[in-house]
Amino acid sequence: MRQLTRPARRGLLVVHVVVSVGWLGLTLGVLALGITGATASSADEAGAAYRSMNVLGDWLLIPISLLSLVSGTVLSLGTPWGLARHRWVYVKFWLTMITTAATAFALRARIDSAMADVVAGRAVGATTDLILAPSVSLGVYTFLTAISVIKPWGLTARGRRLRATKRR
Repeated sequence: MRQLTRPARRGLLVVHVVVSVGWLGLTLGVLALGITGATASSADEAGAAYRSMNVLGDWLLIPISLLSLVSGTVLSLGTPWGLARHRWVYVKFWLTMITTAATAFALRARIDSAMADVVAGRAVGATTDLILAPSVSLGVYTFLTAISVIKPWGLTARGRRLRATKRR
């Protein structure tokens, strides 16, 4: 892929940072709702928390995770950082892929199950899943944010080969 122009790169970088940090904040909100639902003193309070989780999951979790993945991938391919040149970029890419899939297929399914229980008037089962999953995600997103700032670990083997080829 050819390099992005400076204005395009900067604009895409702003989008990526806003969306990625928004994903982190959204996950914190989902975690707070999961804790609220699990510790609620009434079925109505728990139901309200799980209904709110469902709205966030239906309307925001998947689109924001996908936008973070796409904007990060385009940034990596359209800049000298590359997708597989630096270890921190490579780690971010794979962890984002994994967490996006986990959000889409595991967390969303569990939120949908809780919502079905609420609608049917049943007690929501296994509420620890609705606390554990966002907790792990929050830790991963915090880690991803940190390595984006610190940029640790240096070049991959591919990155070293490309750098050596450019020097010749």
